[in-house]
Amino acid sequence: MSFNIGNQQGGVVNNVAGNQSVHDGQSALFTAGGQEVRGLVQDLRTSIERTALPPAIEPEIRAELDSLDQETARPEPDRQAVAGRLDRITRLLTSAGALATAGTHLTGPLGALAGWLGTLGQPILHAITG
Repeated sequence: MSFNIGNQQGGVVNNVAGNQSVHDGQSALFTAGGQEVRGLVQDLRTSIERTALPPAIEPEIRAELDSLDQETARPEPDRQAVAGRLDRITRLLTSAGALATAGTHLTGPLGALAGWLGTLGQPILHAITG
């Protein structure tokens, strides 16, 4: 059997012609530069702005997004700080039910940023994938 696959992007891409077993999960380390990471933060902000949020959590999410944007604007962002902010945003969105109803327009940017974080992003990836 043969098949041709075009350009693919993702944290982990598996192309299998038969059975595949994965034990202990899979992860990828993104090496995006500063501009790319800032673009991911902007994508997340845009996605969150398109999501109906309860008024009680909206100011906190906006503050976390602002802090996230400031941190990723640095020449060498502190990945631990980024992970903390992204984790708080994910928890707030989850508690509001926004992740359950929003679909990929929220989980895509969250997952991409979590992927850039490497092992620090694993808890976020687990939170958004269930």
